[in-house]
Amino acid sequence: MSKTTPATLALSKAGTPFAVATYEYDANAERVGLQAAEAMGVPASIVLKTLMVEVDGKPACVVVPSDQEVNMKKVAAAFDGKSANMMKPADAERLTGYKVGGISPFGQRKPVPTAIEEMATLEDEIFLNGGQRGLQIRMRPDDLVQALGARVADLIR
Repeated sequence: MSKTTPATLALSKAGTPFAVATYEYDANAERVGLQAAEAMGVPASIVLKTLMVEVDGKPACVVVPSDQEVNMKKVAAAFDGKSANMMKPADAERLTGYKVGGISPFGQRKPVPTAIEEMATLEDEIFLNGGQRGLQIRMRPDDLVQALGARVADLIR
């Protein structure tokens, strides 16, 4: 498995500190983030999932702990919108350049506004997808927020 992806290249270019971790990706897993946490032996609360959404018809990205469910009303509010819904997988892949199960908030084809669940910023370190199934980026939450210019908001149920 290559550990160089558009996500790792974007972080390196920005000078953002990070490390990579790999795990055995299970294509049949019901919830990819939970499977990643289990495979790496870390709490699911520090393995974040990247979700592509549409807020008032415009693309956006949300990053939340893998053991939580996103609340679409809170997502819409975080982007000053009226409504939000999940982006169709094919649209998310086309927009980001990544396959579902490997979508990273970094190095996407077209940068979009991003929001991060506020609870995730309280952790010492977090893991999130590195742009390839089975590849995770380990970093500090503050570095995640800064690198993405992301909003921090309450996004979960």
